[in-house]
Amino acid sequence: MALMKILVAFIILWPLAGFLFNGLGRNYWSKKLIAYKATGYIVASFIASIFAFLYVQDNGAVTVHYFDFIHTDSIKIPFDFKVDALSSLFLLVITGVGSLIHLYSTAYMQEESAPHYARYFAYLNLFIFSMLLLVLGDNYIIMFMGWEGVGLCSYLLIGYWFSNGNYNYAAKKAFIMNRIGDLGFLLAIFWLIAKLGTVSYSEVLTAETLAKLSSADITGITLLLFVGAMGKSAQIPLFTWLPDAMAGPTPVSALIHAATMVTAGIYMITRSNILFSHSEITQNIVAIIGISTALLAATIAIKQNDIKKVLAYSTVSQLGYMFLGLGVGAYSGAVFHVITHAFFKALLFLGAGSVIHAMHHEQDIRKMGGLKSKLPITHITFLIGCIAIAGVPPFSGFFSKDEILAAAFEKNKIYWVLGLVGAAMTAFYMFRLYATTFLGKFRGSNEQEAHLHESPLAMTLPLIVLAILSALGGAIGIPHIMGGHHWLTGQLSSIVSTPQEAHLAVSTEWILMGLSVAIAATSLLIALSRYSKQTDEEPSSAMGKFFYNKWYIDELYQKAIIEPLNKFALFLKEFIEKKVIDGAVNGTGKLVQFSARKVRLIQNGQAGYYILFMVVGIIILFLIWFNDIYILRFIHTLTQS
Repeated sequence: MALMKILVAFIILWPLAGFLFNGLGRNYWSKKLIAYKATGYIVASFIASIFAFLYVQDNGAVTVHYFDFIHTDSIKIPFDFKVDALSSLFLLVITGVGSLIHLYSTAYMQEESAPHYARYFAYLNLFIFSMLLLVLGDNYIIMFMGWEGVGLCSYLLIGYWFSNGNYNYAAKKAFIMNRIGDLGFLLAIFWLIAKLGTVSYSEVLTAETLAKLSSADITGITLLLFVGAMGKSAQIPLFTWLPDAMAGPTPVSALIHAATMVTAGIYMITRSNILFSHSEITQNIVAIIGISTALLAATIAIKQNDIKKVLAYSTVSQLGYMFLGLGVGAYSGAVFHVITHAFFKALLFLGAGSVIHAMHHEQDIRKMGGLKSKLPITHITFLIGCIAIAGVPPFSGFFSKDEILAAAFEKNKIYWVLGLVGAAMTAFYMFRLYATTFLGKFRGSNEQEAHLHESPLAMTLPLIVLAILSALGGAIGIPHIMGGHHWLTGQLSSIVSTPQEAHLAVSTEWILMGLSVAIAATSLLIALSRYSKQTDEEPSSAMGKFFYNKWYIDELYQKAIIEPLNKFALFLKEFIEKKVIDGAVNGTGKLVQFSARKVRLIQNGQAGYYILFMVVGIIILFLIWFNDIYILRFIHTLTQS
């Protein structure tokens, strides 16, 4: 236990040390030292996470206590960390993929000056620290601290190039939308404290404790928790911040969209699965919101021409699949998709960064094409990522997506049909992206073509590692009908109280898999044949324009929410603040001045006036003296009425 206490402290404090080192010394360190320290601290945390994972495999879950964060007569909240099957898996994903993104960033951000280079890595280290705090916390308060930390870091990283006003707006949008979701999470915590007097997982997430809650309590708490997850994991209606988060550097997009922030909602619901399993209403809402988000984002991704925007809407869509898995009770399937998605989406974003780096910051895929021969490593690794996300066996995305679709088929056939439609669109827009970017002839300028080159080793090495993981990562969840034992389901059996595995006939499972693969293969072949030699022009049809303009949801929010709030704020400023509040404050001062001017006229220097006022004062005092009882009774009558 003492060893684990030290190990867990190192896991979480090394990224914090990196933040402090680069943040405080940003004006003094060289770029090489900054890169070594920032990346080294995360790699050290990853190595420690491996040891923690192996410890859990051999000895089971462990709770590490450091001190009591809050301790009163009515509530006790310890500062404890839980290392178990779920958190140890997330530790590996966060620190492992995070290490690769840090290494990639050392080359990608090389053009920045040393102080800004250090500021970037300081934010990146703080992001990893906050995410580790989120997944390691043994109660909802510690989780919420990390939850808020990643929200702050996303604001800092999205607005990293703060001299650009549009980037600052995107950062503010992400911050505010996350605050909306965070309010729901916070209210759920207050509800738990009011009803149970505790927020520790070991005390809340038990059958005995849940028996103290009514069905209305459980439904209310889980819906509020889901609101928090909707904000952090970009579900309808709180999803529009995520595509705009592309304003940040490309490695930031990979970190936010792949392995860390957006998966926080899935982690939180999986951790609280016993609560959600007791509310069928909430589970249905989670599934409906999830599949709706998956389809909406997929339709938008089909018509986007910015390489990062396509991947951003792809992330929103894949998160929708994860929430569909949570809603139908396939918690291990959702976590499985989190892991495989971390591999192939980090790969795709970093691959996009390699393309943007070669194209001198050009992001419009219509100006690319023919990059297959110019960027061979980027090309082959990006292709592997596309195959994985399309759900083509034996790549990782096939196994995780198939598990969610099988659970959806068993729960509700409509979910399954809609899931297949989403899978078809995923394969189509990803291979549209691939074909437009890498196949055909180069469509950029002659100057761009002359400077095309493969990225340096610090950028291509993470691509190769992530490509291998994207290809082989599905091995942790090979289903029984394929001769596997689904290691991940067994791993999470102690966390997921009611593991939801599809209990389908073997023939049915093979048919479902075959349909899924056939639809994905057909979609990708159509995309390849259509876009390998040409690209999309501006959409001319009404539906094309509708999808291209992202369903006009941002415009709807602008007209229905932002502009009315701005007008209300202007009314508060111009009338309530200036006329009422300032009027009352300034009026008090003016009244005192006016009274003083009038009262000072009494002081006219004539003794007769002074004697008169003195006599009048004496008479008033005598009247009060002899009538005090009546006066007190009168005052008492007034106060009672």
